[in-house]
Amino acid sequence: AVVAHVVASGAGFVEDLDESFKENRKDDIWLVDFYAPWCGHCKKLEPVWNEVGIEMRNMGSPVKVGKMDATSFSSIASEFGVRGYPTIKLLKGDLAYNYRGPRTKDDIIEFANRVAGPLIRPLPSQHMFEHVQKRHRVLFVYVGGESPLKEKYIEVASELIVYTYFFSASEDVLPEYVTLPELPAVMVFKDGTYFVYDEYEDGDLSSWINRERFQGYLHVDGFTLYELGDTGKLVAIAVIDDKNSSVEHTRLKSIIQEVARDYRDHFHRDFQFGHMDGNDYINSLLMDDLTIPTIVVLNTSNQQYFLPDRHIESTEDMVQFINNILDGTAEAQGGDGLLQRIKRIIYDAKSTIVSVFKSSPLLGCFLFGLPLGVISIMCYGICTADTEGEVFEHEGAKKESGDRELTDEGSEEEQEEEKNGKYTELSDGEVKQKDIMEKKKD
Repeated sequence: AVVAHVVASGAGFVEDLDESFKENRKDDIWLVDFYAPWCGHCKKLEPVWNEVGIEMRNMGSPVKVGKMDATSFSSIASEFGVRGYPTIKLLKGDLAYNYRGPRTKDDIIEFANRVAGPLIRPLPSQHMFEHVQKRHRVLFVYVGGESPLKEKYIEVASELIVYTYFFSASEDVLPEYVTLPELPAVMVFKDGTYFVYDEYEDGDLSSWINRERFQGYLHVDGFTLYELGDTGKLVAIAVIDDKNSSVEHTRLKSIIQEVARDYRDHFHRDFQFGHMDGNDYINSLLMDDLTIPTIVVLNTSNQQYFLPDRHIESTEDMVQFINNILDGTAEAQGGDGLLQRIKRIIYDAKSTIVSVFKSSPLLGCFLFGLPLGVISIMCYGICTADTEGEVFEHEGAKKESGDRELTDEGSEEEQEEEKNGKYTELSDGEVKQKDIMEKKKD
């Protein structure tokens, strides 16, 4: 009853939107869930979305929370670029920002507050800087006055605000340990330290920020791995069981952490490091059963992966394995070739069937037994129809053959005429002799 009351009260803070929303939304900032009534993921999101509505109202946020049935108002949904369900978007003026994070209340609210606020947030004091640093694991800061670099920074922020925060500050606001080679500068603060953007070494500012928006070491799940695909980095993962405190599990995790920390300058442009709890997701990705604990390096751009050819005993072994990947001596497995795609289709079909039968055997029998039964009946009908057709053809052929025989022999009159004709062809002596023989017979 309590849960039902919370859900019902939460629904009151989420507005049901219709075709009038297109014209009425422009003066407000909206966080909208585009859903389909039949979508299971949409139904799972609904109670979370109601909680978001309650929290945003209690916070006094200027962001309004709504939901729209994208199947009933498909033209509006299409105009906002909705391609799947559920789709969460923050609509701010003429801009629409897609939410691609975990579907939890806190993550969605964090996204809404970040995108709805100023694009570049000023840090006026050291106290404010310290406060922001405690709240955010990764933050980007522009230092300096007006410049082409600042214009580029603002342009990149408008694109990547959906992922991270962007700030600006004067040099005297920065912590004492920070030293800058020149101004203006763009910096990222993370992993207990900072790194300065260098155009000549790091390339395009947008690409650099996209690569650096993650911590050096992460707890990787399926969603994080999908997001890491945008960075273009290889992902080195220790696949372990977090509940297992044995030496081997903790040792591999520590090795990855040490490489991420101590060899950042060598590998941070090409590698992202982390660990993954359990091997279920990685097995489905690699289409293989990995024995844990183990280490795997994934190339998310082409679905290739690398497994060490020998046991990783130390940090030096891991560094050597990474260097072998970089110089091309490590063997790549998997990929996105034709054979791998066919293998993926077969694997996914098999996994789907097995999961259906495991979760609900009766449903599995119905889903797969019914089509097979229909196909069997159709095949039986086709085969039976062919057999009867052959019988009819055979009988027709016999009838036609009999008619042909009758036609060949001719009618009795034709046979009599033919007989008389033959007699006329005989000589008079032969006729007399034949008459005598017939009389003897009689």
